[in-house]
Amino acid sequence: MKVVFIGAGPGAADLLTLRGAAAIAAADVVVWAASLVHPDVLGHARPDARIVDSAALTLEQTLDLYREAAEHDLVVARIHSGDPALWGALGEQLDACRELGLPTEVIPGVSSFTAAAAAVQRELTVPEVAQSVVLTRLEGGKTPMPERESVRAFAAHGATMAVFLSAARSGQLATELLAGGYAADTPVVVAYRVTWPEELIVRCTVGTLEAAVKEHKLWKHTLFLVGPALGEAGGTRSHLYHPGHFHGFRRADPAARAALRAGRD
Repeated sequence: MKVVFIGAGPGAADLLTLRGAAAIAAADVVVWAASLVHPDVLGHARPDARIVDSAALTLEQTLDLYREAAEHDLVVARIHSGDPALWGALGEQLDACRELGLPTEVIPGVSSFTAAAAAVQRELTVPEVAQSVVLTRLEGGKTPMPERESVRAFAAHGATMAVFLSAARSGQLATELLAGGYAADTPVVVAYRVTWPEELIVRCTVGTLEAAVKEHKLWKHTLFLVGPALGEAGGTRSHLYHPGHFHGFRRADPAARAALRAGRD
């Protein structure tokens, strides 16, 4: 008996990890959210597996399935959208499994924020432009936010920001981003159902974010990438593969090393 929590990735079934696919194939019971996970992921399940849609279930009803697994020595694959570590209500399920004496395993998945960056072919950490990525959501939703973790407070850092679960309040989001310090012309990528067949990618700015969201009638399944790293210009070359950089597997070219240390490249 076991419960395996699996990150299904952002949508496309072929972005599920090999380990995640194998765990689904080995499960007696597959619990998935039809509202968040693409149905193609179920193609990895055994023909005789019990498939349960968790979209309409409460935590208590889901725990009944885990309790049944403990009583009948079953393996449960609990499929989460994206990565289970991000807004997956994972902790409370793990705690319940421990109380039931159920072994657990967590298999990571590709997050929608990395899928969105891949869709627009942009690096989120650009030397001398942005070297940090903040993952957050707009405060004031169904789940309380710590006061110190407001979008406005994070925006003050000027780093790249991935904002989840906030499309229904795009005006408030734009206001908070501007109040925190992002300029109105800061690039924004709006990603709706990234990697799904109906994927929509919209490029705009913080100043035009609200209008772009309302034009396309987006209110859920939407992620925002915000920050100067999303633009086309700026930044310097990474030192990682610079001929003047050395590490345990490569010697530095002396001339390139001198130029690098002098700040000429």
